[in-house]
Amino acid sequence: MKSERVEEHLRDKLKNPAFREVYELDQQKLVIAKLIIRYRIKHNLTQGEFAEKVGVTQQHVSKIESGEFSNMSTLEKMLTPLGLGLKFNVVPLRSRSQTVTLK
Repeated sequence: MKSERVEEHLRDKLKNPAFREVYELDQQKLVIAKLIIRYRIKHNLTQGEFAEKVGVTQQHVSKIESGEFSNMSTLEKMLTPLGLGLKFNVVPLRSRSQTVTLK
C-alpha cells in the first residue's frame, strides 16, 4: 500500500513541468549509470580497474555511477568501451521560470 501512495505522489509531482524536467534528466542519468555498472560487472572489473582502463580516477567512476555528471569529458571516456558516445541537444525548457535570455 505504501508503494501505491508513493506512485500517486510521484504522478502528482510530475504534473509540475519544472519537476518533470529534473525527474526526466535524473532518469536519463540512471540509465547511463546502469550501463556502466553492467559493463563493469560483465567484465568483472572493480571501479578502480575500470577507471584505469578508461583513464579516469576511481572517484570519477563512483560519481558517475551515483548520478553525478559534472564532467562530460570523463563520462565520454567511460562510455567509449561500451561502444557508446555522447550526443548533446540544446532544447528549450518547458518551464519559463528556468529559461535564460542571452543578450
